[in-house]
Amino acid sequence: MLKITDKSAEDNTPPLLRLAFRPFFLLGSIYAVLAILIWLYAFQHGQPSQLQVPALWWHVHEMLFGFAMAIVVGFLLTAVQNWTGIAGTRGLYLAALVLLWLLPRVLFWTNTPLWLISSIEALFLLAAAYALSHRVLRTKRYKNLIFGGFLLLATVANFASYATIKGMPPFPSIAVWQAMLWWFVMLISIMGGRVIPFFSARRLNHPKAEPLLWLDGIANTTLLLLFILSFFPLTDHLLSTSIVLLAALSQLVRWLRWRPWLSLKEPLLWSLQLAYGCIPLALLIKGLAMLGLTGNAVWVSHQMIHILAIGVIAGLILAMIVRVSLGHTGREVYAGPSMWSAFAAIMLAALLRGAAVALWPQHLLLLVNLSGALWVAAFGLFVIKFSPLLLSPRADGHPG
Repeated sequence: MLKITDKSAEDNTPPLLRLAFRPFFLLGSIYAVLAILIWLYAFQHGQPSQLQVPALWWHVHEMLFGFAMAIVVGFLLTAVQNWTGIAGTRGLYLAALVLLWLLPRVLFWTNTPLWLISSIEALFLLAAAYALSHRVLRTKRYKNLIFGGFLLLATVANFASYATIKGMPPFPSIAVWQAMLWWFVMLISIMGGRVIPFFSARRLNHPKAEPLLWLDGIANTTLLLLFILSFFPLTDHLLSTSIVLLAALSQLVRWLRWRPWLSLKEPLLWSLQLAYGCIPLALLIKGLAMLGLTGNAVWVSHQMIHILAIGVIAGLILAMIVRVSLGHTGREVYAGPSMWSAFAAIMLAALLRGAAVALWPQHLLLLVNLSGALWVAAFGLFVIKFSPLLLSPRADGHPG
């Protein structure tokens, strides 16, 4: 039973600020479209004159700490309500969180000192970690404190990302970016292991694939090791190949145990399954490249970053924001607006930007443009179809 004591305060709160998924899913998706359009321009025409940081740094940072982090925070601060029974973040505190997220997106285009932008971004992450963790501690649901820990790790990585612009840490920007990719994949691995087999079993009416602790331990620990090793380039080069291949094998076995082929008739299931399936795919190709079995190892390994970034992270994000937006606005999850074309578009974008570019680098510009167009179409479709739901009260009249 949710501990909501003031119904009048709920009714006086604008619908957009009644639960964290509303503003962060909407603004995060709008930003996903705008940020990729800006990057496509910069990729072809060079550094925008108004942007005070390098365009490539901005692109990667904003995909990770701008777009994807907004969705993660929106999801976690909504899910914690279900975990604890305590009403989620809303109202003025939520508005302040949104402002803290939005400010760095704007300030990159001004002469604001980077130390101030990085501090605002860190404050956003710390405020989100507090909003999550104090509810978990109050209800003693300690296993969910791990997600507060994730946000603290992201805060440290955020400062490191800014520091690399000045050449301060003993590692380059790409080390932070790679680490944050593993951060997101690890988060998805933990959350996906909880929800994907559950959703599939519930919808398809078949027995749920029960987790194997040893298998989950290998799958998640190897990702944690890859996160840590990203900050130590020499050690990473020596040790990562075996870890990547072990991660690929454990993730593949785990995914196959969920019987993804049974979900092909339900878009809200196959979108989750295909996105998760990109984890072992990208890891396997990356591992083979590191063994020298794919031609240009550095080039192929680099392109697999986009299978993780687009196929796994953006693919899971799109599938989950559709599901959560429907469920938490009081609507039937499997009877909402059709989004199969958006799910297909984001998967195709991942294949074009990752696998196709690795195979046909001579067509890089064309493939990047096509992938970007598919990304814009996928998240643009979400914005068009789900803005009315996110801006309106719940259909069933309940809080949230």
